[in-house]
Amino acid sequence: MSQSETKEKKGFSRRKFLVRSAVGVGVLFGAGYLSRPLWRRSLAGFANSVDAFYSGDTETPPLWFEILADNTITLLSPKVEMGQGTFTSLAQMAADELEVDINQLKVVHAPTSSGNIDGFSTGGSTSVASLWVPLRELAATMREMLKNEAAKMLGTEVSALTLQNGVISGNGKSLTYGEIAKDVESWEIPDVPPLKDRSAYKYIGQPVPRVDLRDKVIGAPIFGMDAQMPDMLYGSVVRPHLIGATFVSADTSAAENMPGVVKVVVEEDFVGVVAESYQQAENAKQAIKVTWETEKNWQLADIEAMVEVGKGDPVTIQKAGSPGSILSEADVITAEYRSPIGAHAQIEPNGAVAFVDSDRATVMISTQVVSITRKEVADRLGLDVEQVDIRPTYLGGGFGRRLHTPNAVQVALLSRAVGKPVKCFFNRKEEFQNDTFRPPTHNVLKARMDENGLIQAMEHNISSGDVMFGSALIPGIAGTLLGADVGAWRGGMIQYGKIPNYQAISWRVKLPFATSWWRSLGLLANTFAIESFMDELAIKAGKDPVQFRLDQIQDDEAGHRLREVIRAAADKAGWRDGVHNGRAMGFAASTDANTPCAHVVEVSVEGDQIKVHKVTCAIDPGLAVNPDQVRAQCEGSIIMGQSAVLYEKMTVEDGELRPVIYGPYRMALMRDAPKEIDVVILENADAPGAVGEPPMGPIGAAIANAVFRLTNKRLREMPLTL
Repeated sequence: MSQSETKEKKGFSRRKFLVRSAVGVGVLFGAGYLSRPLWRRSLAGFANSVDAFYSGDTETPPLWFEILADNTITLLSPKVEMGQGTFTSLAQMAADELEVDINQLKVVHAPTSSGNIDGFSTGGSTSVASLWVPLRELAATMREMLKNEAAKMLGTEVSALTLQNGVISGNGKSLTYGEIAKDVESWEIPDVPPLKDRSAYKYIGQPVPRVDLRDKVIGAPIFGMDAQMPDMLYGSVVRPHLIGATFVSADTSAAENMPGVVKVVVEEDFVGVVAESYQQAENAKQAIKVTWETEKNWQLADIEAMVEVGKGDPVTIQKAGSPGSILSEADVITAEYRSPIGAHAQIEPNGAVAFVDSDRATVMISTQVVSITRKEVADRLGLDVEQVDIRPTYLGGGFGRRLHTPNAVQVALLSRAVGKPVKCFFNRKEEFQNDTFRPPTHNVLKARMDENGLIQAMEHNISSGDVMFGSALIPGIAGTLLGADVGAWRGGMIQYGKIPNYQAISWRVKLPFATSWWRSLGLLANTFAIESFMDELAIKAGKDPVQFRLDQIQDDEAGHRLREVIRAAADKAGWRDGVHNGRAMGFAASTDANTPCAHVVEVSVEGDQIKVHKVTCAIDPGLAVNPDQVRAQCEGSIIMGQSAVLYEKMTVEDGELRPVIYGPYRMALMRDAPKEIDVVILENADAPGAVGEPPMGPIGAAIANAVFRLTNKRLREMPLTL
């Protein structure tokens, strides 16, 4: 099927976010520099509530679908699969509008050479939500393109055709999609047809088995670490182990004549080895003596002293009423909460296979930022982006760690130096020490209640290292515009709109090591603080913590959805306050990326260990394209969150980030996971929303709130320890 000479098509309902945001930013700039606090709050509110958008092609179905002779269809996905089940949801959406059996549809990663490139990334729980309209429109249009060609071939009108499972019939004859497409040299792309009503869907809304299930069960070579190229060599790069270290020089003499070494490559910012085997490359790397330059011998106390509310310039990201004046009066309740440095600790370390041959570069890599990686490789090699083909693989865990993959540049340079394909991956120690970490946080909350136990005023102060700022995804102007890092304060806005006076304030901290995207960004730490504080307030008011929250929720659409998940979680769990048979329940709720979620956890304390027995999760992601995947994402997010809340912590000692291996970096094991996770799915919106990250929000506070009931101790620092 030819992808050339496609006719320009109009009518796609696309990129509404870009239009709205451009207009919004222009209006805000027009308000003048002196009104920065106002328009910064407006931008923050916009960023907190905007719907997911897609920034790639939405007009050219042949870029997305390849119709094969055997009547199967390949969907080239610009979104990457890193375990979240995106490929399955995309297959469901496409199959329904294409009117094919889902087993006829195969989903693969779109190489950049295909032209189907996501201009943004895979992250933020946006893959399914952002493609909900564009992909269905593309599939429906592709269907009509095939029908138009079939009508010509069958000598009849389009209206006279019937269609079932990729077979079009008319005038007493039938043609498969594959038979129709094989001779089409130029597609005429019509206007977008009406999309199907929800009642007509065969696959959307159903628990369809994952399309990648078989490959993962049999261990097929689908991940970045499995990637191979013919005549491949192996690379290893010397990476710094000290915070803030920059490359100065290298003595490579001892490595150059070691067994298997093909070449030692010294670039302006790194040194690496190419050898005949992985072990030979690793051995030679150990023999290279690198001179690093560092600013300071950092210790954990230095980092903790930097992350303090009150240090730096505050930016108010949310405000209603006059909370400042009320919170300056007597009877103000104050509490502080902290979270540590967190590693991604994904099972597959970063790496790539690259081949640079003359004026072409091909890179096979686990990455969440295909477009950015292509540009970085092209810029460093002095190539046009069209000369670089990034071939994404399945990711052995992402969680934001692969939202910048500059290691592709290093592997490409090693390949260019030897003229052969090179495979180069981080070892585990390098992965831990060169992570882009979840930043530590310090949260301070204040509140004042009236005699009826209703909150009169509330303030949330958030101090955190950067998450979005400084990353490859966010332009430098974002810091000037917003002042506060959207990722750092994610989940930090106060969601209880009936409080008449409230504000949230962000304090930005620039840390000496890389901090960036981590699953749910600031949601885990900020919700831990807010929802623990809400529990403290409920107890002081003498009210049930569930009802206390319901009393503070505003009567609007967002409030209605939040109220419903709170009630659903409490009802399903059989919510009860207090201690019963040595166990207690804890409650927390949050709204993230327009998806409200509430948890009830059942906890016991065994010696000095906190044991989570059951989690009841209620979530409203809007339309659930695949309910099984929604449940799986909730389960995964809850266990990952529990791991961070109870165990995970990086430290800084003598300039090094530690630990550097699993084990000392403690994570939740199978024995630590809840015996039961019960997920209730509500669908109070007509389109799919975020799923992968919102369930991370409430878990920390829910556990801490349960522990308080068991021990009468308020745990305000993660990881929670007794």
